[in-house]
Amino acid sequence: MPIDYTKRPAGPPAGPPSGTPSGGQPGPTGKVVLTKSAPTVSLTKKASAGGVLRVNLNWTARPPGEQGGGFFRRREPDIDLDLGCLYEFTDGSRGVVQALGNAFRTGLPGAPSPAIWLDGDDRSGAVAGGENLYVDLQYAAHIRRVLVFAYIYDGVPNWAAARALVTLTPPDGPQIEVPLDEPRPGAQTCAVALLAPSDGDLSVHREVRYVDGAQPQLDAAYGWGIRWSAGRK
Repeated sequence: MPIDYTKRPAGPPAGPPSGTPSGGQPGPTGKVVLTKSAPTVSLTKKASAGGVLRVNLNWTARPPGEQGGGFFRRREPDIDLDLGCLYEFTDGSRGVVQALGNAFRTGLPGAPSPAIWLDGDDRSGAVAGGENLYVDLQYAAHIRRVLVFAYIYDGVPNWAAARALVTLTPPDGPQIEVPLDEPRPGAQTCAVALLAPSDGDLSVHREVRYVDGAQPQLDAAYGWGIRWSAGRK
């Protein structure tokens, strides 16, 4: 029997009105900002039922004070951040979506379109649109968890200088911002947010957890259980 990828399990009675996620902290422009004191938000019923969630990463490749310099001044390489995610579906399949290793997309067996994909790799930090990860919410019932992460692929591991911001734009309701604040010097990877089912909806939980090392160390910190091999881009 073919799988109905649009079918979602029955949830509890409707929560907040459409367009108003529960949780989080309202920002000055109507956006929801996830903080340590208000780390979780649930997507609206309408957003959880379908459409595409866009996850955007923007950062500063080179702080304004480091743009110039004399002829003999040693210039550090620009900071190159990469956006990606670890995923696990309800059928037990798991993996990573990222530019490294050209793992730009993943999907469910037999599904007509990918469930999660990246639109490209911004190597400079100067692209206005940054990097974007997409989650097709028609497959939300088949998602066990998705851990959005960013890591410093090139340049000095300096999150304070990068001033990175992750913005989630659901198909319905306000944008959700996760500033990568409280940086820890020397850490290469930052777990940004965890997407997981919650009472029939999809919740977004702020992590902002800095990890020494790359994807294998992030995997170990969250118990994902992926077998890793060297990759390149």
